[in-house]
Amino acid sequence: MANTTKRKVSKSAGAAANDSMLKNFFQDEIKDIYWAEKNILKTLPKMKKAATSPELQNAFEEHYAQTQTHIERLEKVFSLLEKKPQAKKCDAMAGILEEGTGIIEETEKGTATRDVGLILAAQKVEHYEISTYGGLAQLAETLGLNEIKELLGSTLEEEKQTDEKLSVIAESSVNYEAAEESETA
Repeated sequence: MANTTKRKVSKSAGAAANDSMLKNFFQDEIKDIYWAEKNILKTLPKMKKAATSPELQNAFEEHYAQTQTHIERLEKVFSLLEKKPQAKKCDAMAGILEEGTGIIEETEKGTATRDVGLILAAQKVEHYEISTYGGLAQLAETLGLNEIKELLGSTLEEEKQTDEKLSVIAESSVNYEAAEESETA
């Protein structure tokens, strides 16, 4: 029988964890997602410009404003950690964003197929952010950093909403429009 007992956590975990390896790891991961958000902010206008569907263009525009808020929240997290905001290159997000650029280059302008590719690329970004913010919120709780947990949790919920919005756009029209497009020779 597997041990499913929850580990008891001291109520002073946050105070005790000030110089822990876990807190250092947590802070490093905050730098990583900060870099990711700043680079997503640079990429979203390109995605909006490449999109054909007005609904998709609006979604990218809305997410641009939302991403600015995510960056501000992360800067608040740095402040609560008594650290200067600092970005550390996120190799995973760099690769995902590069893949999105490739989709723009490899698909025909003005097609629903390009929009399908943009949605897929954007959802890869969202899924990375969802897993990152979910994990970071849990670590913040473990470290007793409740205000930080709330900030990260707010961003997590917004990322989930954006992912859902992209799915609705794809499923309500874009995927079907793309299915009707034929190759031009």
